[in-house]
Amino acid sequence: MRTRTLVIVIASFMAGAIAVLAASKVARSDKALFEGKQPKEAALEMLAVAESQAEKGTWERIGVARVYYLMGEKAKAGEILDRVMKEKLKADDWIRLGSLYAEAGEWARAEEAFEKALAMDPKDPDFPAEAGAWYNLKGDRARAEELFAKSFSLKADEVWNTLNVAGSYVGIKPQ
Repeated sequence: MRTRTLVIVIASFMAGAIAVLAASKVARSDKALFEGKQPKEAALEMLAVAESQAEKGTWERIGVARVYYLMGEKAKAGEILDRVMKEKLKADDWIRLGSLYAEAGEWARAEEAFEKALAMDPKDPDFPAEAGAWYNLKGDRARAEELFAKSFSLKADEVWNTLNVAGSYVGIKPQ
C-alpha cells in the first residue's frame, strides 16, 4: 500500500511540475520589446507576445487581431480571426467582432456580426446597447433607438449601457 501511495505522490508531483513548465512558456512582456524601437516595430514585438499570452482565449485573440487590423496588418489579423471563426463563437464574441469591424469602418461586416450576436442571445441587455451605439455612430438612429429601447426594457439600471448609449449621441465609441 505504501508503494502505491508513493507512486501516486510522485505522479502528482510530476504532473504539477509539467503544468508549471507549460505555464511558464507563455511569453512575458518586457521593456526590451519596445525600448528604442520605432512605434510599428515596438507594436509588432508586443503583439507577438500578446498573441502568445492570449493562448486560447477568444476575446483575447480577437483583441490581438483588432490591433493588427487597425494598424493595417489585415493579413495577420485575418489569420488570427480565421482560427477564431473556426470555433463555436458565443454572442459576446460576435459583439467583439462587430466592434472591431465598426471601428475599422467596415460597416457591412460589423452589422452582420452585431445581428448574429443579437439573434444568438436576445435576452442580454448589454448587446443591444453596444450594437445600438455603433448603429447610432453610423447614422442609423432609428435602428439604434430600437436597440436602446430593447436594452433598457431588459435592464434599465446598467450604467455601462447608459454610458454607451449617451456617448453614441456625441460621437463617443462604446467601451
